[in-house]
Amino acid sequence: MKERIANYFEFERNETNFKTEILAGITTFLATAYIIIVNPQILAQSGLSFNAVVTATIIVTFFSSAMMGLYAKNPIVLAPGMGINAFFTYSIVLGMGVSPYVALGAIFWSGVFFLLMSIFNIREIIVKAIPRNLRLSIATGIGFFIALIGLINGGVVVDNPATLISAAKLDANVALFFVSLLFIAILSYYKIGGALVIGILFSAFGFHFLNDVKVGATLISSPDFSLLGKLDFTNSLAPGLIHVIFSLIFTDLFDSLSTFVAVSEAGNLKDSNGEPRNLKKSLLVDSMATLISGLFGTSSATSYIESGAGISQGGRSGLVALIAGFLFLPFLFLSPALSLFPSFSTAPVLVFVGLLMSRSITMINFKDLDEALPAFLSMMLIPLTYSIGQGIIWGFLSYTVLKIVLGKRNEVSLGLIIIDIFCLLSLLMK
Repeated sequence: MKERIANYFEFERNETNFKTEILAGITTFLATAYIIIVNPQILAQSGLSFNAVVTATIIVTFFSSAMMGLYAKNPIVLAPGMGINAFFTYSIVLGMGVSPYVALGAIFWSGVFFLLMSIFNIREIIVKAIPRNLRLSIATGIGFFIALIGLINGGVVVDNPATLISAAKLDANVALFFVSLLFIAILSYYKIGGALVIGILFSAFGFHFLNDVKVGATLISSPDFSLLGKLDFTNSLAPGLIHVIFSLIFTDLFDSLSTFVAVSEAGNLKDSNGEPRNLKKSLLVDSMATLISGLFGTSSATSYIESGAGISQGGRSGLVALIAGFLFLPFLFLSPALSLFPSFSTAPVLVFVGLLMSRSITMINFKDLDEALPAFLSMMLIPLTYSIGQGIIWGFLSYTVLKIVLGKRNEVSLGLIIIDIFCLLSLLMK
């Protein structure tokens, strides 16, 4: 059995082994597990049941990640996306007054559209049209973004009304953050197996010790399937909501494409042509994840950039996604146990992963202005706007304009023009 699993996931070709893949799967799970609590917290404000969204989040994450591992054989976890859940609650439901069940219908139809795009290779064409310099800058920008999230979760960076953000005062938690980060770096330098997992456990234990965190009286809960099939198929297709579906499509499109590009660059998960590995299958899984999200009762699932944590641990095969997906299942009954791992516990790991992903910056062409400016915009806008989509949009648009104006029209492909159209539509629909 062990040999069959190794052959199926092509361990030899991927230069990996069971121990590495298992540790990577655990690392990826720990880096993404926060979504079990955070997603319901956001969607509950739209009127959906908190407990039902917890169940939907776990089920969608499990099925989507298992499909990615078994079918696309990529070490990428899928879960309801941050940003999309906020758009669902604050823009569609609270902002426009749309019923949350109608909004779930819009999620479903955006998944159908995505599925058609994937079947007819439109999304694959778009990915392959992204210039190498922009791919590298997107990977770097997302690395900065992940590091910023880690610094915020670790309490190192705080908001400031005068300067927007500033450094926090040195206290025990800030000191623990840097000790944990250096501990992870030292373990990684000496190639200690499970360095990121050890780092998460170390920072979690330290945080509990310093802050006397209160754990709930019970660590057991029951799954709630009350949102299954409660989406409104018909009213979500009303003419006044078509732009909502397109907004969901554009947001999900840029999030998923940027994740595939960034993860493939960071982990060298590319085919013989230098394109993201098993791209068509991965995009099919991503579209199915969006579709079933609406059916189960949560906002769109998408490929998670935190998958880079497992890849940084050495994970290279679909077994990583499969293991991480299975680790979500017990929390159908044990979701209160996640309080043992506060967001602080993964903060140093996110910064370390951000470091690893941002190494792509050394390969970016900064000599030519028409290459340098779009790359710079992407890298800066992704973390500073707290939006992967904004960095991508302005990077693409500036790249195309500069190439055309400077007489390099032949470097602008049809696929890039399609991306630019999506970018413009996304800006106009905000």
